Amino acid sequence: MKFLCAGSDLPEAGSRGFQLEGLKLFAVRRDRQTYVYVNRCPHRGVALEWQVDQFLDASASLIQCASHGALFLIESGECVAGPCAGQFLEAIDCREDSQGIWVTL
Repeated sequence: MKFLCAGSDLPEAGSRGFQLEGLKLFAVRRDRQTYVYVNRCPHRGVALEWQVDQFLDASASLIQCASHGALFLIESGECVAGPCAGQFLEAIDCREDSQGIWVTL
């Protein structure tokens, strides 16, 4: 497992981008659970954020692609609105302990 960040670096209802071993990732925390995905929209293969660490819609309840507004469920990465509806973000296995958030690449 690879260390991603300290748990305190990812606030509740927040998101953050990372680069780890040449791979662009982002993490989202919701209801004290952490979700990590590859930072690539399945529609065009572009990065999702519109500003640094901005991966969520205005309500912080969905992941949003800045390029074309596609919306993804935080818990599964499934696209529920937009041109890639029914497709999924690539999930990365993660776990959190007292040291921080860890991912399996």
